Amino acid sequence: MNVLLINGSPHKNGCTYTALTEIAGVLQESGIETTIFHIGAAPVGGCVGCGGCAKAGKCVFGGPVANVLPLVEKADGIVFGAPVHYATAAGSMLGFMHRLAMSGGAYLRHKPAAVITSARRAGTTTALEAMEKVPQFFEMPLISSTYWPMVHGGNAEQVTLDEEGCQIMRNLGRNMAWMLRCIEAGKTAGIQPPQAETGKKTSFIR
Repeated sequence: MNVLLINGSPHKNGCTYTALTEIAGVLQESGIETTIFHIGAAPVGGCVGCGGCAKAGKCVFGGPVANVLPLVEKADGIVFGAPVHYATAAGSMLGFMHRLAMSGGAYLRHKPAAVITSARRAGTTTALEAMEKVPQFFEMPLISSTYWPMVHGGNAEQVTLDEEGCQIMRNLGRNMAWMLRCIEAGKTAGIQPPQAETGKKTSFIR
């Protein structure tokens, strides 16, 4: 099994990365492979609704959104991580997630997901709420921990001093491993993912 951890910070080895490595370490101890994907430091814009991905099979604007698709397809679980910028998740990460959802939503459905965030001080809960919207839309079981999944610190070293935050990350990793094992056992027992009803759309403007 493989879990993809997406680092939505412009800093490759900063606070968000440090939190993700705590999760990755526990997953690896459980025999689960991990891949940390950095979206990069270049600004990532949001989806413009062009519809090009429906024809191309990936976002036509390329960049990290297109590059990550093979990893998303392969992954059994996904962790989305981002720092707090102005009391919400970093704009590039939100743009990345929105474009990934539009162009690769079929690869997300029913895979366990987690969202984590890092901040020097405040804005963590609103950042988590913003990132949770994509997993909720694609029926991804949301993995929680023993507190809201956040770490605090102004740099990577300070994050390692947030003992409770790092503990929360490790517990999240254990919960992710447990859920993946449960899904694996279910498949072995012949339990298939549920089939959602489709076709009903209500317009509020008539």
